[in-house]
Amino acid sequence: MSIMNLKAGQTAVITGAGSGFGLELARLGASKGLNLVIADVQQDALDAAKAELTGLGAKVVALRGDVSRAADVEALGTICLENFGVPHLVINNAGVAHGGLIWEHTTSDWEWVLGVNLWGVIHGVRVFTPLMLEAARKDRAWQGHIVNVASMAGLLNSPNMGAYNVSKHAVVSLTETLYQDLALVTDQVHASVLCPYFVPTGIHQSHRNRPAELRSGGKPTPSQMIAQAMSTKAVTSGRVSATDVAQLVFNAVEQNQFYVYSHPQALGMVQTRLEDVVQARNPTDPFAGKPELGESLRKALREAMGG
Repeated sequence: MSIMNLKAGQTAVITGAGSGFGLELARLGASKGLNLVIADVQQDALDAAKAELTGLGAKVVALRGDVSRAADVEALGTICLENFGVPHLVINNAGVAHGGLIWEHTTSDWEWVLGVNLWGVIHGVRVFTPLMLEAARKDRAWQGHIVNVASMAGLLNSPNMGAYNVSKHAVVSLTETLYQDLALVTDQVHASVLCPYFVPTGIHQSHRNRPAELRSGGKPTPSQMIAQAMSTKAVTSGRVSATDVAQLVFNAVEQNQFYVYSHPQALGMVQTRLEDVVQARNPTDPFAGKPELGESLRKALREAMGG
């Protein structure tokens, strides 16, 4: 297993770098002397991040962009090449959250969540992987790494989070396949998938950056309001920080570790789900360990639906 040493003068591309995981990853990259190419859909947050990172001594290029749009990610690749060359580290981090009963998601809901969470990763892989492979072919000592940010929701299927679950399962699948495909053609470029659980990052407020053309227009449904309240409580009460997770990511890159977990203790639920699959048994109640939470959600939803 090859070890990658991240060192000063190398370049990292980070999407969603204006806040949350992205900003903490960029801060850690700056502390290591990496050149930074950062992107975010929120201009003021991006400007603030660039100013802070530059103040830390990093060379920073910032580009406002929506990762769901192919042209925006392609522009990110171009600006990286023009300023620093091929990046050694690419972190497809940008993500949004949206909950509610799965049949209540509108077409716009699906397009927004899948656009950012899945297509953003697809575009990042499509744009940067060929560049990294070409750099590896030209220099046998060159190494690169791609990190895609999924979620524990990519390994579980918690109710009332349909679109988010679907998007993150797809990212896990995409990244596992990327890992295997890379192994067929190179020993110099690798991949990891980050599956965080509840960490205070601000993702529960991601609707603030939802494009006007993808807003549903109507009032949120009761299930969506319940999901928002539960997400806010869970995310804001998380004890593992985004800073902690950023360090885990950099450790994983340097150790060529594929799966990165912020809360390994949640893997028991993943094991139960996989045992359901292997044994062809009906899905286990996700609230078996916290029955009072499940009963509260059932009661709230049934009351909201007049049941």
